[in-house]
Amino acid sequence: MQSQTQSLWPRRFACLCLGNDNNRIRTTLPNNKRRTSKALRVRAMRAVVQRVASASVEVEGRIVSEIGPGLLVLVGIHDSDSDADADYICRKVLNMRLFSNEDTGKAWDHSVMQKNYQVLLVSQFTLYGFLKGNKPDFHVAMAPQRAKPFYASVVDRFRNAYNSDAIKDGVFGAKMKVNLINDGPVTMQLDSQSPKNTVDAAES
Repeated sequence: MQSQTQSLWPRRFACLCLGNDNNRIRTTLPNNKRRTSKALRVRAMRAVVQRVASASVEVEGRIVSEIGPGLLVLVGIHDSDSDADADYICRKVLNMRLFSNEDTGKAWDHSVMQKNYQVLLVSQFTLYGFLKGNKPDFHVAMAPQRAKPFYASVVDRFRNAYNSDAIKDGVFGAKMKVNLINDGPVTMQLDSQSPKNTVDAAES
C-alpha cells in the first residue's frame, strides 16, 4: 500500500522551482517530463496617481511647474512600452473617478476633467527599480535616449486629450523636488498591460 501511494505522488503534484535569476520556471509534469517557460514579468507603463490639493516641481531652487487641486502622476516607462501603453495610461488617468460630486454628494463620481482640475506629470524611472541585495537596479526602465522623446509624446497625449493649459510636467532627467499635499490620502497605481487592464481596455 505504501509503494502505491508513493507511485501516485508525481501524478498528483507539480513542483515549481524558481531560478535565482527569476527568469525561468521549471515544471515537473505528471509524466515526469520537464519543460521550461519564461516567468511572467510586468512589462507595462506604470503610473502612480495621487489626488492632490496642490503639487509643484522644483529644479535647482526654482519652481518649474505647479498645480492646484487635481492629480499628480508619476510616470514610469518600461523598456518595452509602446504607443498603446501611453494611450491606455492617458485615457485611464483622465477618466479615473477619484473626485466627489458636490451636487449629489456621491464620492468617487467625477474625473479630473469633469472637475476642470489640473494634472502634473513627472517622469520617474525609479518606478521600475528592483533590489539586487540592497542596491537598486533600474535596467528594465527605458534608456534615457529613448525615454525622453517617448515621455514627451505622453505629455502631448494628455494635452491633446484634455485642456493643454491644464497639463503641467516636470523636467525630464533633472533632479527634482516634488512637493504635494495628498488629498485623502488617495493614491492608485496603474499598469498598462496587467491582465485585468487588458480586458478592461478591450471593453471600454
